[in-house]
Amino acid sequence: MLKDRSGQTEDRLTELFVTTYRVMSSSAAKEVKNLSVTEGGNITFPDPVLEFGFLMYGNKNLAMVTKSEMQIVENIYMNRLHWNKNTGIFTITDLQRNDSGIYTVDSKKGQIFTTSYEVTVYGCPPAPAVKTLSVNPESCFLLCFVDKGEDTTLLWYKDEEVVNQSSSALSLPLTVHKEEFRSSYRCVAATPVKEKTLSVDVDSLCGQNKTSVRNASFCLIQSQLHGLTDEINDLPGRTDCIYTYRRQ
Repeated sequence: MLKDRSGQTEDRLTELFVTTYRVMSSSAAKEVKNLSVTEGGNITFPDPVLEFGFLMYGNKNLAMVTKSEMQIVENIYMNRLHWNKNTGIFTITDLQRNDSGIYTVDSKKGQIFTTSYEVTVYGCPPAPAVKTLSVNPESCFLLCFVDKGEDTTLLWYKDEEVVNQSSSALSLPLTVHKEEFRSSYRCVAATPVKEKTLSVDVDSLCGQNKTSVRNASFCLIQSQLHGLTDEINDLPGRTDCIYTYRRQ
């Protein structure tokens, strides 16, 4: 009977501790560490709580460890918050954008410490696409673009060098000169934790055969409109047309 009463007293003390935790926990962590993850991913807090302690989100208690068991306080974490009783490590799975914030691991017994983490959950970067805007005999104008770009940076790479980038636009242009057509290019859509890459065959997109077909079609239409058959030198502002026509 005395043992039962002792156990009940310990349980009541534990409940009282949880209830008054916000007031009592004035010993905030001195250092905030940064952790980043992609939406839908998992995150593990490396500080172990083996005997008695808490996992907090802001000022909200998510879970308590006592008597080698974890009690989840917030029901929305019921299937996503895990605690390894052998290592004392907390893990949260299936993280969403609104899970970003300050998490605190607070161990009150055994190894006593308080460590806070600023967790940032990023969306998955969109897949980039590339289209040809214009081609002339000396260069090619390409555009890399994404449908949405929150927290996304677009980058153009030539070999291993970044030749253009933007963290605020949904599209990013690139001018490639003829002598560089056979270099290796790729467009990358990246967040701080993940990226998606599209390799670009510039020679295929901008090669002379494609240039001739595109420009020749324009020249044929324009020459018919102007009643020209053999020469189109008089067409204003179409030097690429003149060049293409003469090569054929």
